[in-house]
Amino acid sequence: MHAITIPEPGGPEALVWDEVPDPVAGEGEVLVDVVATAVNRADILQRQGFYDPPPGTSPYPGLECSGRVAQIGPGVSGWAVGDEVCALLSGGGYAEKVAVPAGQLLPVPEGITVERAAALPEVVCTVWSNVFMVAHLRPGETFLVHGGSSGIGTMAIQLAKAVGAKVAVTAGTKEKLERCAELGADILINYREQDFVAELREATEGKGADVILDNMGAKYLDRNVQALAVNGRLVIIGMQGGVKGELNIGALLAKRAAITATTLRARPVEEKAAIVAAVREHVWPLVSGGHVRPVIDREISMPDAAEAHRIVEDSSHIGKVLLITPS
Repeated sequence: MHAITIPEPGGPEALVWDEVPDPVAGEGEVLVDVVATAVNRADILQRQGFYDPPPGTSPYPGLECSGRVAQIGPGVSGWAVGDEVCALLSGGGYAEKVAVPAGQLLPVPEGITVERAAALPEVVCTVWSNVFMVAHLRPGETFLVHGGSSGIGTMAIQLAKAVGAKVAVTAGTKEKLERCAELGADILINYREQDFVAELREATEGKGADVILDNMGAKYLDRNVQALAVNGRLVIIGMQGGVKGELNIGALLAKRAAITATTLRARPVEEKAAIVAAVREHVWPLVSGGHVRPVIDREISMPDAAEAHRIVEDSSHIGKVLLITPS
């Protein structure tokens, strides 16, 4: 098969479409013929040499994919060759085939093409596990998501609205904020021109956000705590703004607030399977019913992954950028 390899870390040009050995479905795994994958920030970090795959997993980038079941490994039931699926991966999505633990497979939802389904697993599992399983967002609460026009952000807006929350977003352009509004965002904040703490307080009559989903890390730590409501929950899932910040514990105590930091890629297989099962139960009916949809900016041929990485690094996209396996 062919896959995107990274002979040496570097810029987008470090991505090489090369011939590599086929994977084999091991115990508890399913082999998938990949139709499409999607670009995530973690893929960029891996290309740069800053985010190695967990031990024992595929060396190729790609944290999600969609395709068709090609082979059933020992100990697997409930799936058949030819099933259209999408999957949460630890790596390997930038390839023509990938072996996946069966617990990380999802059926392609009704009303979604197999290609577009590649945009779902990573963002849906990230949002559901953090916003709902960790932060327990409830109807009527105020939810702030930074980077509202990203793949994570566009999904977070839709899921939060689906449960009856009030949604605030930050984004860097008028166009991106307009797209967030189309998805249901109630409070639109241009982080280049406005202070999100002040804007959020004004929009919530001084209360702040009950839940914040943050991809910036250190840069936003202090202001995120300021923006939290009493009993608020801040969940950090990224470090685009640095890894070391100063925390005012007094402010956190005064609000009886909580901060959680999580990653998805390195979690044990059992934990990922539990998240995928929760997504299938709670989110898949929303997708099949048309209440939630992947937001896809464009589709690019997988051998041209370098172009896709440049687009995502420039933040010139809205939603997800897909890589399509050549036919």
